[in-house]
Amino acid sequence: MNRAMEPLGARSGAVAAELARLGVVTEVREMPTSTRTAAEAAAALGCDAAAIVKSLVFCSPLRDVPVVVLAPGDRRVDEHTLEEVAGERLERADPRFVKERTGFAIGGVPPLGHRVPCETLLDEQLLAHEVVWAAAGTPHSVFPIDPRILAEVTSARIVAVAGRRP
Repeated sequence: MNRAMEPLGARSGAVAAELARLGVVTEVREMPTSTRTAAEAAAALGCDAAAIVKSLVFCSPLRDVPVVVLAPGDRRVDEHTLEEVAGERLERADPRFVKERTGFAIGGVPPLGHRVPCETLLDEQLLAHEVVWAAAGTPHSVFPIDPRILAEVTSARIVAVAGRRP
């Protein structure tokens, strides 16, 4: 069976259910190739990497809280600027922290539906697109969404933290 025709797995099905619960009209798509990185997702979808949402998880060591940064796939997050915007020191979360707190492994972390509440920051450059593509819980699943709706349903604060291209 072609992967694009396979039913949604448990992880991507949970993301689809959360999107429906939030009233977001979209479709989680299982892709035949990897969408683990922004470059892979852009190639699989035939779009520019700028329209791919990278969900990067950071940790506030002082508060032990996950902070999810939603950034364009063609940009690097400037961690110094991120700390200034957040008003505190942040560290990149290790894979175990990401899995424990979000319920998802790196390479498939969606912007919503996490195991514990996460603070969310959305880089303003994503708003330049009518539609962006975000991970849906696995390294092969994605969903399209208007970035303004994404900001709304994740209660994201709009920030400017994505700088140069990698």
